[in-house]
Amino acid sequence: MDVDVFITNYIYVDADIFRFWLDGLTTSESVIQQRKKISSNIPLDLIASDVLDHYRTYAHLERYLDAPQKLESSSLNFQLEKTSKMHIIEKYYSLDDVVCRELLGKKLSSKYRKDLDEISEKTSIKLKSCRRQFDNIKRIQKVIDDQPAGSLLKIIQREFLLSEDLAKKYCAIVFIANQRFELSKKKLQYLSFMDFYECTQSIMAYWTYVYQHSQEIEEEFDKEFLLDLRELRCLFDKEREIKHLVLIRLKDSLLERSYQELDINFRIYFRAIITIAVSIHRSRELRNFFLDLTEKLVEPMKVSGWSFEQVKQFLPVLTKCVLDLNSYGHMSGNEVRCLWDRFMNVLNVCLLKLYHN
Repeated sequence: MDVDVFITNYIYVDADIFRFWLDGLTTSESVIQQRKKISSNIPLDLIASDVLDHYRTYAHLERYLDAPQKLESSSLNFQLEKTSKMHIIEKYYSLDDVVCRELLGKKLSSKYRKDLDEISEKTSIKLKSCRRQFDNIKRIQKVIDDQPAGSLLKIIQREFLLSEDLAKKYCAIVFIANQRFELSKKKLQYLSFMDFYECTQSIMAYWTYVYQHSQEIEEEFDKEFLLDLRELRCLFDKEREIKHLVLIRLKDSLLERSYQELDINFRIYFRAIITIAVSIHRSRELRNFFLDLTEKLVEPMKVSGWSFEQVKQFLPVLTKCVLDLNSYGHMSGNEVRCLWDRFMNVLNVCLLKLYHN
């Protein structure tokens, strides 16, 4: 009798056990979780054996995940389907937003890694998972620093085989770290990682060399643009005209009390916006961008009782009124319009993100 025999060592990745391992659960904790979701007829020692086998496999796999492309050349050691490889890489580099928020604005040194137990306690994320995320961020940051100038997104996707959505999160984290934005002040603690993520995406799109340049370098600010923003000082002289246009366009949509408040305090808000614009060419002011937005705009508006919807109405109207001016003094109209539009595209996003809470 002829018998066909087929032997394979393709690895089966159990999504639940892999998640438990990534989350930092012990094998005993994982066994308890597995027991809850499978038949109670299966002996506990068999479940424990299966979990231990998976944990050993994932521990061996981990040595290849510091540079995910290694998995492509490890077929002799680990035979994995393409989909399984991508799943392992994507999940291994996954991020918890609450952990990311704690890491934003911090110097990610080896000394700081020793203090991750505080983040673990604060976020209720296991210490092992916090360390994995910290190490992955540091690893990606180092690879980017060692690469020639180029697109952060493309470098991360090429070197770490991550999805676009996940790679964008790492882009934001690395960008914030490299630009040293001040995010640790108490006044900013209410803001989430995703708030800063959305702000950073806008900043990289409009204030870096990606904007109107062929090279995709999201990491570097367009210094010429930041310097040119000083020309927006000419708008100080147009304050009365701009205020008149804004009040006309908002008169029908604002309650009487809100309209009167804007009439009285327009100068405070308008001058704060222009002051921020003409000063962010200096490194210190740029690092304090979010803090300045909070102190000079968010806090005064909240004291005056502005709702989120009122802020949402005011910003595009102010942007449009400046763009619609007929003259800008000694400055070229097109130049001022381009600078103002590019600046306000970011300010609109960031101020709304800072105000929503």
